[in-house]
Parts: sequence; structure tokens; C-alpha cells
Amino acid sequence: MPNNSNNNGKEPQKRMIRFRFNLSWIYFLLILGIGWLLMNNSGANPQKVEWAEVQEMFREGDVKEVTYVRNDFKGAVTVRPDRLAKYADKFGGKVPSSAPHFIFLVSDKFDAEKEFAALNLELSPSDQVKIVVENNEKMWSHILEWAFPMLMIILMWVWMFRGIGRNAGGANGPGGGIFNVGKSTGKLADKDKVNVTFKDVAGLYGAKDEVMEIVDFLKNPQKYTALGGKIPKGALLVGPPGTGKTMLAKAVAGEANVPFFSISGSDFVEMFAGVGASRVRDLFRQAKDKAPCIVFIDEIDAVGRARGKNAGFSSNDERENTLNQLLTEVDGFDTNSGVIILAATNRADILDKALMRAGRFDRQIRVELPELKERVEIFNVHTRKLKVASDFDVDFMAQHTPGFSGADIANVCNEAALTAARKDRKEITQQDFLDAVDRIIGGLERKASVISPSEKKTIAYHEAGHALVGWLLPYSDPVFKVSLIPRGDALGLTWYIPDERKIVSKSCMIDKMCSLIGGRVAEEIVNGEPATGALNDLERLTGMAYAMIQYYGMSEKVGELSFYDSTGSRGYDLTKPYSEKTAELMDQEVKELVEYVHGRTTKLIRDHQEGFEQMARLLLDKEVIFAEDIERILGPKVKPEGETVTETPATDE
Repeated sequence: MPNNSNNNGKEPQKRMIRFRFNLSWIYFLLILGIGWLLMNNSGANPQKVEWAEVQEMFREGDVKEVTYVRNDFKGAVTVRPDRLAKYADKFGGKVPSSAPHFIFLVSDKFDAEKEFAALNLELSPSDQVKIVVENNEKMWSHILEWAFPMLMIILMWVWMFRGIGRNAGGANGPGGGIFNVGKSTGKLADKDKVNVTFKDVAGLYGAKDEVMEIVDFLKNPQKYTALGGKIPKGALLVGPPGTGKTMLAKAVAGEANVPFFSISGSDFVEMFAGVGASRVRDLFRQAKDKAPCIVFIDEIDAVGRARGKNAGFSSNDERENTLNQLLTEVDGFDTNSGVIILAATNRADILDKALMRAGRFDRQIRVELPELKERVEIFNVHTRKLKVASDFDVDFMAQHTPGFSGADIANVCNEAALTAARKDRKEITQQDFLDAVDRIIGGLERKASVISPSEKKTIAYHEAGHALVGWLLPYSDPVFKVSLIPRGDALGLTWYIPDERKIVSKSCMIDKMCSLIGGRVAEEIVNGEPATGALNDLERLTGMAYAMIQYYGMSEKVGELSFYDSTGSRGYDLTKPYSEKTAELMDQEVKELVEYVHGRTTKLIRDHQEGFEQMARLLLDKEVIFAEDIERILGPKVKPEGETVTETPATDE
């Protein structure tokens, strides 16, 4: 039995049904009207005939009635019912059931009264035809001519601004129509909804230390203001994609237990003039109301790009107006208001200098790719909810994923889980993780690829050349695995475990160049001529050679000069910062350097011809060989004297 105690014994009141008018009713009525017009025009299906045929029908006494529309120069003929069978062939063998049966068209010179009167005179009084001559007022057509386009324009206008209103609702919720177009689209997460803390952010030791101070600013502002200090207004998180800049900003808000505004830089830029600046004002107004809080602007380079570098745009560009408003709002903040701005970008070099000056974004926090220890922590975070087998070695996987960001490692863990599921396993094994790394670095296996025996032999010797040179030169990266299985665009791959160096010497770069050209040299030794398989190797080799001469000053003839543009300011300058004579000298130095690398690599492979041949045959037999197989053939990996190489994979095709 339902409980009606709240009604004090009275019968429950009936709910009133209210009908609300919305845009759907207009669509429904429009469709209904079109259907009505179609139904009214769908009765008869008259056949078109010529005027001469109509005259013949008159003379034979077959016509019952003719309706002629004067201003359309069009007539409709209704045939006598007893004569319809005579014209059945014109209707596909069927006798039509509705009139009119025929229509005819004439020119503007046609005199209806004269023509029809002459025809009726030829007939007997009993066969006289009823003639109706009228003008079509076309009332509905005139109405539709001006009303229908106007209605469509109004509907399109309403629909467009409804969409803009939904997108511009932001923190105020969806809807609002055109009046919400200037509202901020930032997403507000209240302090009780931000559940990310520093425990959820693995690695990033240096960046964590920097942002810890921001948390302390928000928690204990009096600690700093009591001594006369000013709390910084903003901090810029700079680093490669996927390193955890957004998560770090959320962790700051979670640790400080304050509201968190999140918005992308591209959300400020719109096709309507003034919208971006209006959204900036609205965002900071909301932030002041919620203070203390954090405002996080992701990909700020979308709106903060240096002014005056937009080729083809004037200085009154909408994006520049938005940037000007952003600078004004940051300057207008009271330094002790409790609102701190965090921004993230991958391209700090292209940001406007006015945005980077002290007093706006006072601090730049570098968020770098994780190192070995940090990768171990990231793997532990992402494997926490996975069913991992007992043979999984976190340290081993961290060593074999150098240069991977936090997002890349998350992708490896997810891909490993999918790989294990495809193989119907109950747990994710170490091999599943290795297969996931291979798939992410090299691409999918091309199992259906058809390779001839001669091509497979060339590929085997090519990869063996890479592996041998990489194993025997001290500064070259040690080889982890060599494969003849085609992946992606590559027919074969050599996986290295790069040494995570911060500073690279000239000897190290030359050894790496020798390793790159090892495949091409191996082809020349075995086949007596080069092939096209070394395209990627030569591209990287050429880039390294020019970098040594033009950027790092590693040439005696060119000297300690660097033509590297770290600011990107020369991107719009078509002139070179050096003369043609210097350019010729640099080209000659690069050519001599590559010739030296080629000769050195050729001598190294010829001196170890037996091991080279043995490695290639083993690779042809097994298709995949590992560092243990190479060590049995060539001995231990040659390492630099006095250095411990941290094993950390890159590939050569």
C-alpha cells in the first residue's frame, strides 16, 4: 500500500500535464505541411499530349471537359468515362480512375476562347464540351516563395545559436543561447571533487618539488605574506607531450584542497570577434569568486603565441586581442588574492615574451621524460589494476622503455593486456609486455608480406651489419634484439638499448653514425652494390653529420660556430645566417665526415667477417636473435673505458 501520510488523509492531487512549445514542434508542423501538399497533388496522374492530339479528341467526341489556366498556358483534359478504354495504352494498359486524364501546353500566343469555340462548332449540340478558362492566383506558391526561405533562415539561425549556447555554457551549465557565447567554457571541479594527489603522480621528482611550494602558498599564505613576500601569480609547466603536466596541475589542486578551473587555450579562440576576450574576463571573474583556487590553461600556446608573427593576419587579429585581455587580467590580479594560474605547453619557445615576464608566469617548471627510476614507479602505478603474472619484472621493462613518457607507458600496459586477451591468457606475462613495446615502436607485424629469398638474405646481412657495429664500438648503443619480421614500413629491425646520456661527445656521435651506416656497408660487402633499404639510416646519418658541423661546432675548418635557432625567430627569415662560401665549406666537411665514417665501418665489418657471416646465417635461421646470441658470437659488448653504461629501445631499419 502506498504511504499517503503526507496528504493528511486527502486524496492525492492529480498532476497537471503541461505542454511546452519547443523547436521540435516547428519541425513537426513543417513536415506535416509538406506531407499535406504532397497528398493534395498525388491524386491524378495525367499524361502529357500535344495540342494537335487534343483537337483530334474533340472531333471524335471523346472530351468531356477542358480546364485551361490562362496565366500558366496549360490545359487539362477530362475524357468521357465510356471512352477511357480507348486510351488505356497511354496509361500502361490501365484505365485511369481519376481526372484530369491529359494535360497540354501551349504558347503565349494561344487564344483559348477562339480555339475552343471553333472546336465546339464542329461538334453536335449533344457532344459539346464544357470549357473552363481561369487564372491561377498561386496564393500558396506566392506565400511559400517568401515565407519558406525566411522560415529556413530563422530555423538555421536558432539552431546555430542553440549549439553555440551549449558550447559556451561552461561553468554555468549548457544552454543559454546567444547570450552565453561570451561565457567561459572552463570546467570547474570543486575542492571535494578533485581526488588526484601527488600519490597518483609517479616520478616527476623535480617538478613535484617545484609545485609543492605552490601548494604551500595556497595552504599557508600568511607564512609568506607576513614577511612582506608576494605569492607568485602563475607557473608554466613545460615539457614533451604525455609527461603528466595536466595530472600534475590536478594534483596541486587536490593537495591544496581548493577548486580547480580547467580550460584549453583553443577554447578562447572563436570565429566571433571579442568572444575570446569576453571568455577570459568571465573565467577570471569566476576564479576570484571561488578564491583560493587554481586556474589551469592547457596548451596555452594556442592563444599565447608571440604577437606579430602571424603571416597574413593584421595586428588586430582576434587571437592577439584575446592574448592582450589575458595579459591584462593577470596583471589585474591582487597578488595575495589566492588565485594561482597554472599553464601547460609543449612549445615554450613560441610564447609571447610579455606572457613570460616576471609578475605573470613567474616560474617555468620543466616536466621532462621520466628516467629509469621514475619509469619503474610509473609501471607500478599502471599495473596496479592489471592481472600480471609472477614472471613480470618491472625493472626489466623500465630498462627497455627509454624515452617513453607516462602516457606511452600507460599505452604499453594497456596493449599488453589486449595482447594477453587475444591469446586467451588468464594473466599478463612478461612476453606480452615485450610484444606491446615492439608493436608500439615498430608497428604491427606484416605477416602477409611476401619477401623473396634473395631479398630476405639482403635484409639479414643489413641487420647483421647494424648489430655487429653497434656491439663492437664502445660508444654505440648496445643491441637488444634483431628481427627479420616486417613491421610497419620496415622489412627488418634492430632494437637498441640507448644509453641515457645528458651530454654526447664527438666520439659518441661518430660511433652512433657508424652504427647507422652499418647496414648499408654490409649490403655493399655482400652484394657488391648498395640498395634502397638504407633510406631511413642515411636520413638520420645526414642529420647527425650536419648537426655536428652546423650546430655543435665539431669541425676544425668551420670552427666553434653554431647556426642553431633556439628561439625560432628565423622561421620567417628566408636568408641564411652564413655566406655561400661557408655553406660550401660545411657541405665539404659533412661529406668528409661521412666518408670517414663509411671507411671506418667497412674496416670494422671486414675485420670481423667470420662473426658477421655467422650472425647473418643465425638470423636467417631463427628470424629473431637476442643479445645473448650476439654475445656468444662476438663476445661481451665493448664498453667505454671508465664508464658504466646504463641500459636503457630505439630501432634501426
